[in-house]
Amino acid sequence: MDQFQVQMVSFARLVILALVPYVLASQGTMLGGRTGLFNVAQEGIMLVGASVGFLGAYLYGNLIYGLLLAMLMGALLGLALAYFTTTLKMNQFVIGLALFFTGLGLSTLFYKFVIGVTLQPPLIPTLRNVAIPGLSQIPILGEIVFNQNWLVYFTILLSVFLYYFLYKTSVGLELRAVGENPRAADSLGVNVSLMRYATAIVGGMLMGLAGAYLPMVYTGTFTEGMVQGRGWIAIALTFFGGWSPHLILLGSLFFAGIEVLALRAQIGRLGVPYQLLLTLPYVATILVMMLASRWVRAPAFLGQNYDRERRTLA
Repeated sequence: MDQFQVQMVSFARLVILALVPYVLASQGTMLGGRTGLFNVAQEGIMLVGASVGFLGAYLYGNLIYGLLLAMLMGALLGLALAYFTTTLKMNQFVIGLALFFTGLGLSTLFYKFVIGVTLQPPLIPTLRNVAIPGLSQIPILGEIVFNQNWLVYFTILLSVFLYYFLYKTSVGLELRAVGENPRAADSLGVNVSLMRYATAIVGGMLMGLAGAYLPMVYTGTFTEGMVQGRGWIAIALTFFGGWSPHLILLGSLFFAGIEVLALRAQIGRLGVPYQLLLTLPYVATILVMMLASRWVRAPAFLGQNYDRERRTLA
């Protein structure tokens, strides 16, 4: 390959690497939204997932333990969201913001409680690439897609599974019905509360996993604010993807590409203030939301609580 091809392959590899946290957080948002739960705590859940994931891997010397702890913490925050909004019928947006700040505070608290203040932060080994036999030998494509860490493969397969689950199974149909018309779903025997609890918990697990991905792949350590707005962008990506798993996966390529492009431009010393380059993902988010608002239809009862006793929305 010539120098241009090498640069393009390197860029594409980084885009595939960078899409994972966007996809995981957005799929978690999508699952809750499909039952009417609008989670806005992604940034906080990802931060505490990054902190707990790093600490688990550091203390136990095993990345899997860190990932499991991050998913557990995300599940607990998802459970809290479901309890306060589904059982207590509290405002989803307010509870989501409260959980965001809770995750933000806990991420720093846990890290400083275990590690303390150090001049040089401790490090953990990052995930290694796992080349898929045969497929990784495909020219160009094999190097870009099939020579990544296993979480990349998991994320792609998860998106495929979620598409099949939502659109090809009866449970997926029931789940989507809850987000469109919980009264009708309830009248057909669908347990609306159970669906919302399940999607909130699973969605929280995916967000926690998205946060843990950052120290385990990017940095090898935890730093405050390392999520850098990816949680907020995940909300825009969910709208951009039309609340559909396959479109979210495709849309994440765009946001990951913008992130990598900004990083490459910063390293390339183009003479542009790096603060301006850091705004690129957010400018892209605004433009995408302006375009998506014209054609995307969110679940009809997104952000609303269903009161079964009154058979109406609360």
